[in-house]
Amino acid sequence: MSDKLRLRFSKTGRAVYISHLDLMQTMQRAFSRAGCALKYSEGFNPHPLISIALPLSVGAASLCELMDFRLREEAELSELPARLTAALPEGVEVLEAYEAERKCAEIKWLEIEGRFEYDNCDPAAMAEKLREFFAQDSIVITKKTKRGMGESDIRPAIRSIGFEPTADAVSLKALISAQEPTLNPELLAESLRQLRPELAPDFAKFIRVETFDKDMNLFR
Repeated sequence: MSDKLRLRFSKTGRAVYISHLDLMQTMQRAFSRAGCALKYSEGFNPHPLISIALPLSVGAASLCELMDFRLREEAELSELPARLTAALPEGVEVLEAYEAERKCAEIKWLEIEGRFEYDNCDPAAMAEKLREFFAQDSIVITKKTKRGMGESDIRPAIRSIGFEPTADAVSLKALISAQEPTLNPELLAESLRQLRPELAPDFAKFIRVETFDKDMNLFR
């Protein structure tokens, strides 16, 4: 068994309100309760060798989270998902455990789904206006960067995006850049608030569905 291992897990329901740091601690405890000892780094301040590829924002759900880890001893990977899930809180489910063959730096695109809710709007008419807005060649917004507030064009980070009306909302499906640059799905709604406030949803939620590399091959 390789020393470099990876989990694929989902984070849904009430678990979406668990912060990234709390999730890391929760995962560490789950390994301990499942009887799987994690390897630790060396030095004066050793820490468990686990890392989550693309940390989620609080409130966002995902069906495709990836976590790399290392164990002190070999374990049966086929049994690990059930053992860990039994030790995790409701809403966090380990779907798969396997030997990692690719670096997470190779993740380029995220498939996401979302829902825009409006208090007093016709979903069909709103979906058409949203299609027109995101069909623009450039969508420049103001956002926080490492150097402070600055302008950023988020359109190049959107590979594709589509909107469909439902009975009481507008659903969206999109492929957005996961890394270099990273596009937080929340910026899709934020761009509307800044540039077309009449199209901004009263409530928006998103879920990650799948990860891909730069060539749109499924990433594992």
